[in-house]
Amino acid sequence: MNDNSKVLLALLAGIAAGVAIGVLIAPEKGTDLRQRIADTLGDIGEDVKAKLLAEYDKLTKVSEEEENNIAETIPKE
Repeated sequence: MNDNSKVLLALLAGIAAGVAIGVLIAPEKGTDLRQRIADTLGDIGEDVKAKLLAEYDKLTKVSEEEENNIAETIPKE
């Protein structure tokens, strides 16, 4: 497991723990609290998705650049 995977796993565990604690100590009605949690998790999910797509785009660009570099080093017949 690389460092990025560990960080992501720790982040998700922290989010889950925070949600659990929030549910236990919240003074709100259950329906309001569930909606707020769903909204918050939805926002977090969108942020994570955006960051993953940005990283995917970077990796795709690097991969294409490396393919071009390799193609340039192969002698042409």
